[in-house]
Amino acid sequence: MRVRKKEVIAMLLAGGQGSRLGILTQRLAKPAVPFGGKYRIIDFTLSNCTNSGIDTVGVLTQYQPLTLNHYIGQGSAWDLDRKGGGVSVLPPFVKAQGGQWYKGTANAVYQNIEFIESYEPDYVMVLSGDHIYKMDYSKMLEFHKQKNAAATIAVFEVPWEETFRFGIMNTNAEQRVVEFQEKPKEAKNNLASMGVYVFNWEVLKRALLEDEADPESSNDFGKNIIPKLLEEEYPLYAYAFEGYWKDVGTIYSLWEANMDLLQAVPDLNLYDSEWRIFTPNPSQPAQCIAPGASVRQSLVNEGCLVRGAVDHSVLFPGVHVGEGAVVRNSVIMHNVVIEDGAVVDKAIVGEDTTIERGAYVGAEDGEEWNAVDRNEDGITVLAENLRVPESLRIKTGSVVSSRAHQEFPEDKIS
Repeated sequence: MRVRKKEVIAMLLAGGQGSRLGILTQRLAKPAVPFGGKYRIIDFTLSNCTNSGIDTVGVLTQYQPLTLNHYIGQGSAWDLDRKGGGVSVLPPFVKAQGGQWYKGTANAVYQNIEFIESYEPDYVMVLSGDHIYKMDYSKMLEFHKQKNAAATIAVFEVPWEETFRFGIMNTNAEQRVVEFQEKPKEAKNNLASMGVYVFNWEVLKRALLEDEADPESSNDFGKNIIPKLLEEEYPLYAYAFEGYWKDVGTIYSLWEANMDLLQAVPDLNLYDSEWRIFTPNPSQPAQCIAPGASVRQSLVNEGCLVRGAVDHSVLFPGVHVGEGAVVRNSVIMHNVVIEDGAVVDKAIVGEDTTIERGAYVGAEDGEEWNAVDRNEDGITVLAENLRVPESLRIKTGSVVSSRAHQEFPEDKIS
């Protein structure tokens, strides 16, 4: 099948399990995790495509894809419901010669070569669906053309103590990549790959075919494709991104990124009409702040009813906070009910959870009731669909799974 030729298309990798997010990704792919009061993580990359003028996007899904597939739908929320382009959800599929799961990031794109070829692109952008940032990809593409590059990798200066988590690009004065260090113990600089690439399609196609033929390959862009192109002396360049960017791959980084939105002047501006972050909007009534309630330095979304105190927190649509209840330094996801007198302190609470009256989530003197894990950063995490019984005190840093919520023993209720 051939459709209208495109200069550039994007392949968005959205199949990640996000295992470091623990119970938050038991039933969701990482890009589908809620963020910022009304968004999901993938909204940022899809919105970047729309705002950058990229109207053809393949979304490669794999792990727990149901919610993500339903959420993306026809792409209308991002103005990507277009003929001859738009958004296409691309899960692994069976061909005549068989089929298999995506073995790695490079293999995911390899399995969709036919999709890419149908647009006859000159350039292919490979993007990650699990980062929070606003970026004009058209500027990166222009840089790529000016440098006459075979591949361009977006880079971001990370704290030196975090360089071991990233692929590090060492460059010369012209920004050409001369060495690549994959998650080094001792990095030579702090220019980390953002997982955002521009490739000349013919170069990438050849590299993917050769990579797939190598039985020793991990079929990964960072581990295999980029080092191989560098070894073969293709012109690879680093495009320096300046702005807010965060890999929300851990409980702490997800919590921290939400808290970043509450600064007096946030580094990530969600109110910029020139670069909107698009998302499907819920059909909810306006928020209600009841008489006697207090809300300070917080994001409170549609359908929320606040009768208690909310301080430095992010509330997703449909959250109810009862009289005398206190929510502080927390992220409360969709349709959570916090009953009268309950306290939620420095926590992430999964959607559709009920915290009954007088319960305390994040108590210093609480119990680690059936916790499946321990968050050393002191952030208490409750999975979705829990019911925390009246007066129960859950200890700071406990991670409570939905598997554990059926019965709370009497001796654990104070």
